[in-house]
Amino acid sequence: MTIDHVDLASVDLNLLVALDALLAERSVTRAAARIGLGQSAMSSALGRLRALFDDELLTRAPEGMRPTPRAMALAEPVRTALRQIQALVRRDDSFDPATVERVFTISLPDSVEVLLGPRLLAHLRAEAPGVRLLLRTIDRARILAELDADQVDLGIGLFTEGQAHHKMRLLHRDRYVCLFNPARVGLEAPISLQDYVRFPHILTSLRGTAHGVVDDALARIGLSRTIAVTTPSFVAVPFLVRDAPVIATMHARVAHFFAGTLGLSVSPAPVALDDVAIAMLWHASYDADPAHAWLRRTLLRLASEVENSDPSGRDGAIGLGSANDGAGRPGGA
Repeated sequence: MTIDHVDLASVDLNLLVALDALLAERSVTRAAARIGLGQSAMSSALGRLRALFDDELLTRAPEGMRPTPRAMALAEPVRTALRQIQALVRRDDSFDPATVERVFTISLPDSVEVLLGPRLLAHLRAEAPGVRLLLRTIDRARILAELDADQVDLGIGLFTEGQAHHKMRLLHRDRYVCLFNPARVGLEAPISLQDYVRFPHILTSLRGTAHGVVDDALARIGLSRTIAVTTPSFVAVPFLVRDAPVIATMHARVAHFFAGTLGLSVSPAPVALDDVAIAMLWHASYDADPAHAWLRRTLLRLASEVENSDPSGRDGAIGLGSANDGAGRPGGA
């Protein structure tokens, strides 16, 4: 479509910045603070936006301000346009990690943070000391909305949903193994299916549901198990296993990492479980952002180093992410 420069020149494009802030915050006060305007200036901008789009855009509601259908339809195109403009003006062929100043917000499971976080932090301090990280526990139900609202720069985990403007790149695949304390359960690897269902289990679930892929797999062969504890923390599981006669089914790399530290044993899972794919997820408007692209490349390289760092070759599986609760949702096994 040909650009009508005269028509476009009559529009204050700063209004789009205000609209993006208003739709993200759903509050005139917070939107004003977000972009450094006074409240009266933001109220004036809202009035001009309403005239420009011939729509109320935001209406008062008990929970704050509620976007109209027209505003919801505008949200993604406006944000994409602003990100593209930002990427354009920030584009610098001489991008240098050593001098860049940037804060990246990454949502991820604690298992990824334990395995990949130390390498990433060490790399940043050595190569990009001006880059800071804000790590937060991933919420699978909200990650797409958080990416769209520019609240998160990158998500890491198991993803099965998304739209055309959500980009994904595989970090690694992993498989499940069993983690147990032989002194507590009186077993040695490999664990039999009979013993597997005889002992109670620890389940990791980010959603708090006491059902995982193991339960689905057991149900297909007419069996079930007892779940002693459900926890949202992958990192807590090995400590629970250490002190109780229970079994946990978890990703191989995490299991081997803690087995060596806590004196635990690892066994192949005696029930058929699909491998999982751990990926990075981001908004497409950051594709051309040099710093964001550099971070993605860095994570891919570090994930590969984590894979190759296992000298034992015990099972060839590397775990860099959340588990799957059987319905494409982050959860436990």
